[in-house]
Amino acid sequence: MRRLAKYLSVIITAMAVSGTAWAADVTMFAAASLSTALPEIAAAYQKQTGKTVTFSFAASSVLARQIEASPGADVFMSADADWMDYLDKKGLIQSANRKTLLSSQLVLIAPAAAPVTLKITPKFDLVGALKSGRLAVADPTSVPAGKYAKASLTALGVWPAVESKLASAENVRVALAYVARGETPLGIVYKTDALAEPKVKIVDTFPAKTHPPIVYPVALTKDARPEAKAFLAFLEGREARAIFVKYGFEAEK
Repeated sequence: MRRLAKYLSVIITAMAVSGTAWAADVTMFAAASLSTALPEIAAAYQKQTGKTVTFSFAASSVLARQIEASPGADVFMSADADWMDYLDKKGLIQSANRKTLLSSQLVLIAPAAAPVTLKITPKFDLVGALKSGRLAVADPTSVPAGKYAKASLTALGVWPAVESKLASAENVRVALAYVARGETPLGIVYKTDALAEPKVKIVDTFPAKTHPPIVYPVALTKDARPEAKAFLAFLEGREARAIFVKYGFEAEK
């Protein structure tokens, strides 16, 4: 219940960034890993245009299903192509406006003060490093960060040994919090998440060839209000790109 309450509070807090969801000019559903960069971008957009943007941050899978269930979002930004494809096949996004804006990396993290050194190589001793603890990951059955983690650990020959030692989280920011609070000795998150949390450190980076490319597609929803198109254009612009890069994302050309 505590985890659910915290998860819901993240969404409620995010939606209050620019007032109520109903008062905002644009409503955006975005992957939890974007919850540091996007509010700053929205503030810059409001300063320039006077228009407000409100956010709902959660796992891409949760948000895609919410969009499928009911209207309300104008813009969707996913942490992988699969969930954007899911909505595209159902005719719930405007395909012509779909673009891939960002990419990122997958990293192994530990609490900042932990004396952990571990090199990610084929069959590396992740289980030994965990000792009696668990590995914090976003749900590998549906959440992009968890799916990338599973793909990489599988490619490295480690997944069968560690599968029973997971602390599965509803999104990547919750997995990050497990490690930051010292509830788990290690976790797998995006590099951008690790850089946003001073209570964790990056132990090593997973080789890009061990998992599908980590990309962030964005699109207008089928029922997007006219104001949303201008915000989408702003997300593609130089000012927003600089903010994304500041938070560790790699901007796609």
